[in-house]
Amino acid sequence: QVQLFESGGGLVQAGGSLRLSCAASGSTLSSYVVSWFRQAPGKEREFVAVISRSGGSTLNANSMKGRFTVSRDNAKNTVYLEMNSLKPEDTAVYFCAAGGYYGSRWSGDYNYWGQGTQVTVSS
Repeated sequence: QVQLFESGGGLVQAGGSLRLSCAASGSTLSSYVVSWFRQAPGKEREFVAVISRSGGSTLNANSMKGRFTVSRDNAKNTVYLEMNSLKPEDTAVYFCAAGGYYGSRWSGDYNYWGQGTQVTVSS
């Protein structure tokens, strides 16, 4: 069973950048498709991006295309989310999740979740 730990969140001004990390323990992360989701206060959890086991394929939510990039380093057992040109509406808790299938944008498909990391974008 894999355990996930997000880090890298924080407070940033609009237009700024952050890189989130999702580190795994208990299992080899390369065995899993990994996705990022986010949840803003009072809103449903929203798909952000997914990366295949090898890292060779990625998908982004349309609203984040061109601004967010998901990548992974299987040697470090870590998945990353690079976020650029951040907007106040990107403010949310960001979660990484594993155990789903590539292409799935539904949180219910994922078995393993981290605790989340807060991203706050000020205007």
